[in-house]
Amino acid sequence: MSVKIRLQRHGKKGKPYYWIVAADARAKRDGKFLEKLGAYNPNTNPATIELNVDGAVQWLQNGAQPTDTARAILSYKGALLKNHLAGGIAKGALTEEQAEAKFNAWLEEKAAKVQAKEANLSEAQAKAKAEALAAEKAVNDARIAAAAPVVEEATEEAQAEGDDATASNEEE
Repeated sequence: MSVKIRLQRHGKKGKPYYWIVAADARAKRDGKFLEKLGAYNPNTNPATIELNVDGAVQWLQNGAQPTDTARAILSYKGALLKNHLAGGIAKGALTEEQAEAKFNAWLEEKAAKVQAKEANLSEAQAKAKAEALAAEKAVNDARIAAAAPVVEEATEEAQAEGDDATASNEEE
C-alpha cells in the first residue's frame, strides 16, 4: 500500500480549509485517511498552518510520499529538516543533541521571519489606512471649499441688490 501525505479539502465554496492527512494513494481526495497530521488555512495572511511535526516525520520515515503542496508545507514547518536530521543521526553523522540544537535554531530563525512579515503587513495596512484617511480629508476639504464661496457670493449678491434698492429709494 502506497501512502501519500496530502491535503484534504474542507470549508465552503471560495473559502478553502485543508486538513493535512496521511492517506492511501488510491483513496479519494476527500475520502478515507489514515491519520490527520494538521490543518492549513490559506485564507489568512500569512497562511495559518498547524502541523504535528513528529507525526509527519514518522510517516516520512515509513515511506510516505508528500504531494507537491504538502511537501512545501512540510518544508515550511520544518518536518523535512527534522527527517533529514533524523537520517543523519541514524548514520552516526550527528548526535541527538546536535540535531535538536540545529532544529531549534532553525525554528527560531523561521519564527523571526514570520514575525517580521506580520509586522510589515500590519505596518502596510496602517499606512494604507492613514493614506485613505488623508485622501478622504482632502476630498472633504475640497467639498467644503467649493460650498463656502457659493454662500459668500449669495450674500454679496444680496448686499448688492440691497445697495441698489437703497440707491433707487434715495433717488425717488
